[in-house]
Amino acid sequence: MDRGVDSQAVDIVPEEREEGELSAGRWSTLRRTWRTRRRRLVLAALSILLLPYLLIFVYLADFIHPVSTLMLRDLVLLRGYDRQWVEFDDIAPVLVQSVMMSEDGQFCAHNGVDWTQMRGVVEDALDGEQTRGASTIPMQTVKNLYLWNGRSFIRKGLELPLAVVADLVWSKRRMMEIYLNVAEWGDGIYGIEAAAQHHFGVSAAKLSRRQAALLAVALPNPIDRNAGKPGRGLRRLASVIERRAGRSGDYITCLYD
Repeated sequence: MDRGVDSQAVDIVPEEREEGELSAGRWSTLRRTWRTRRRRLVLAALSILLLPYLLIFVYLADFIHPVSTLMLRDLVLLRGYDRQWVEFDDIAPVLVQSVMMSEDGQFCAHNGVDWTQMRGVVEDALDGEQTRGASTIPMQTVKNLYLWNGRSFIRKGLELPLAVVADLVWSKRRMMEIYLNVAEWGDGIYGIEAAAQHHFGVSAAKLSRRQAALLAVALPNPIDRNAGKPGRGLRRLASVIERRAGRSGDYITCLYD
């Protein structure tokens, strides 16, 4: 009997070992599968993060006319949009001056980010005070091209290095040209040519000083601020920008030699 019991016991051991080996094999396969998927996810995330930097170099070519994320959204939603690309030299200088003095007076001086203004915003945030806007034209340009609307530290963290690289790679003229051709000036209205024709019935080259100022002050909130039908507050802001644009000669040397 002892032999029979021993024989049965001996017969059971290989079965237990075989089940253990199968279980270990399955775990090993699962681990390999997870590592492969994790590696692919990391590569996909890196590709998404690096794509905007690659496109910055692609957009060096003058014949390429970039589109913004909002334009892509309108296409996906089958809403369409109005945008007519216009070369920098075909935009009225008074519009360029007005936009600079309204949006980024130090455009020619900084390297994509106005660090003095940014430091003030950070200090206000740390003190619990309401923060003011400190976005430069390069920051707004890369946000329009690659990111999304809405305030968030994540977006700002992505925006800052993109703005610095774009300002390093593109000339100031190319930066301004792209910005003025992707900026939103109303629901489905993108770029200064479409905006000038939509709001005033003229081309971007024919804008008056007053029309340019109205378009410039509408940029921070183009859906609520209608440049073609300005309220009293918008007209008052436009008057301020119109005066500043008239005295902007020393600020625009990087655009007009």
